[in-house]
Amino acid sequence: MQQFPFQVNVIRSSRKTIALQIAGPGAVTVRAPQRMTLGQINGFIQQHLSWIDKHLRSATPPDAPPITPEELRTLAEQAARDLPARVARFAPLVGVRYGRITIRCQKTRWGSCSAQGNLNFNCLLMLCPEPVRDYVVVHELCHRLEMNHSPRFWAQVARVLPDYAASRQWLRGEGQRLMRRVQS
Repeated sequence: MQQFPFQVNVIRSSRKTIALQIAGPGAVTVRAPQRMTLGQINGFIQQHLSWIDKHLRSATPPDAPPITPEELRTLAEQAARDLPARVARFAPLVGVRYGRITIRCQKTRWGSCSAQGNLNFNCLLMLCPEPVRDYVVVHELCHRLEMNHSPRFWAQVARVLPDYAASRQWLRGEGQRLMRRVQS
């Protein structure tokens, strides 16, 4: 199954047609015939990305409650376990080494990379779908090769995550909404 910036649950049955259903915030259910291949299912999802995006937005409350300090601590603890493991998995694929990994709660950035190779990540990434977390990790690791956003930089990101654009789009659409939930 192709990586999408939302969770995909596939339910196969003896039905004759394929259908999409919003299963909640960040989750889609695909009901498919038994005989349909994963490639066909992926293609169907690709064709309906704008519909999915529109309906996922309406499934996420636009003015969700503020994140409490306790929730932030929990997110930071989860991020301290999850994100370094992702960095360790993707660094060899990018072909780079890295320094320290720091987890913070930020209102304007998802991640950053210093000239020394230290990586910073926002604990709010734990509220994002897994493919989005992968994208942010790969994005920051690619800054070890290119400390800019030139075409060469984006080529490196695409080399590791060919479908990164969907995750980038998700962050543009949903990211600010998540960050607004952090109290000053």
